[in-house]
Amino acid sequence: MTGPNASGKGAVCAFLATRGFETFSLSDVIREEARRRGLPPEREHLIRLGTEMRATGGPGVLARGLLPRLGRRSVIDSIRNPAEVAVLRELPFFVLVGVRAPIRLRFERSVKRARPGDPRTLEEFEAREAQENSSDRAAQQLDATFALADRHLDNDGDLEQLHVRVLALLEDLGIAAPTRHR
Repeated sequence: MTGPNASGKGAVCAFLATRGFETFSLSDVIREEARRRGLPPEREHLIRLGTEMRATGGPGVLARGLLPRLGRRSVIDSIRNPAEVAVLRELPFFVLVGVRAPIRLRFERSVKRARPGDPRTLEEFEAREAQENSSDRAAQQLDATFALADRHLDNDGDLEQLHVRVLALLEDLGIAAPTRHR
């Protein structure tokens, strides 16, 4: 999954987890490193740490670390760099899905979830989003990554609408979506 902040990537992953998919997040790799270093889990710190990790380990370092754990029913949240996509495309079953939603709706969602360090105004939200589109190969390059998406999911409605769209996407891809009970 790729997409801008609060577009619904996590909601898609959570829904797919209820359908028998195993979920991973590249951001979790960064959060683990932040915990190891004693850094607070605020978005601003995580963005800088992710950039540092990509600068020292190469732009695909986060994805490379996940490769051994991934299978056909794996979903990865927070893909934000084209080099991560390149690494993941080594998997024969990889499909990049871009989740999108209008910026005002994403800002409202961000305010509701109230994560530490999240912007409190639309202007701050837009400025933070601009940081996610660097020309630095080691930094987040969200627009360039989103442009690589094989499929797109619009998340401009409620959760039920999103779930219907996810199931339609799975059907379109020819992927069975078992429940945990099967």
